[in-house]
Amino acid sequence: MGDFVHLHLHTEYSLLDGVGKIEDYMKRAKALRMKAIAITDHGNMFGALEFYQKAQKYGLKAIIGVEVYLSEFPLEEKKVEIFI
Repeated sequence: MGDFVHLHLHTEYSLLDGVGKIEDYMKRAKALRMKAIAITDHGNMFGALEFYQKAQKYGLKAIIGVEVYLSEFPLEEKKVEIFI
């Protein structure tokens, strides 16, 4: 896979959505000979430090992002999804 990188990945820090643990994702990316791996958990960056440290351990470039939701009004049903 080499140059391919998933840029939308949820870890155990994305409650009710992320199913994999950071360590498992690192092992899989390394097995697939990827050079980098990204994180985009829902509305938080709690796993960013662990993600970065594990990426360093496995020799992978860490791409840190977050999936956030914006709405003009707090309880409005329509929202805009933004990946940073």
